Amino acid sequence: MGTEDVRNIKGVVSDIAEGFITVNPLFLKTFSQEELKTLNVFINKKLKEVRTEPIVENDPLSVRKKNLRLQRLNLAITVLKNYAREKRLTLVEIKKKGLKNIIL
Repeated sequence: MGTEDVRNIKGVVSDIAEGFITVNPLFLKTFSQEELKTLNVFINKKLKEVRTEPIVENDPLSVRKKNLRLQRLNLAITVLKNYAREKRLTLVEIKKKGLKNIIL
């Protein structure tokens, strides 16, 4: 995956957050498994970025805009996870480290 692909996925994620693209199974069919993993990572990064944006308490429009972006990104993650589960794809690789026995 080249840098052009990463830039495109970043653009797709920002378009999802702004509401220009809706995520559904038909939209996700065009992505490979690696691209879906990358999309998942960038959606989670964008979600963290939107959560940390400061809001003005006296401006209900900015609060509403932020909440809509959070809602769209959360919906995209839900659709992506369900699509991956149906197709039996893994979105996150779990790396196991050599851990010794831990007594709690």
